[in-house]
Amino acid sequence: MSLDIERISATRRGTLTTAACGVCGRRTVDDVIARCAPLPVGRATIAAASILAAVESLRARQPNFARTGGIHGAALHDAQGNVLAAFEDIGRHNAVDKVVGALLLAGRIPGAEAALLVVSGRASYEVVQKASAARVPVIASVSAASSLAVDLARATGITLCGFVRKGTMTVYAHADRIVVPATG
Repeated sequence: MSLDIERISATRRGTLTTAACGVCGRRTVDDVIARCAPLPVGRATIAAASILAAVESLRARQPNFARTGGIHGAALHDAQGNVLAAFEDIGRHNAVDKVVGALLLAGRIPGAEAALLVVSGRASYEVVQKASAARVPVIASVSAASSLAVDLARATGITLCGFVRKGTMTVYAHADRIVVPATG
């Protein structure tokens, strides 16, 4: 079998496709941070128990993950813990896009309604950037946060929680937004 190089060359397309993370093309991390308007960080607005419960409840909203073990989930909650939107996708960023997009299409973003974004995977800077654009003040992840996500959360006033599981969490930025019960 011979290859018809001329025919193959004639059908070649001259487009460039990239799977870049979004930092590419930026000169510094500050360029990324400059695209996100900071949220004011005031008094505590969400209970630690609500964050823990929201992360626990995400798995119940992931039927495709239950079947495959390979699908990410994201959910937006209000301050009382009510689910505003929940979606799954093969990509964690796409799952976030779906929940934010659902509220945007419903005319509910921007607004003060969405208080907590829960993600099933690592909390990357893109997740923080999307939460900032949607004006969602708290992110909770079942996994780690990248160092760039922590930097961006600190710069934009986002409360960023990682390793939210089994009744504990690591708060990387703006812990003062979380209501913690008094011990005694």
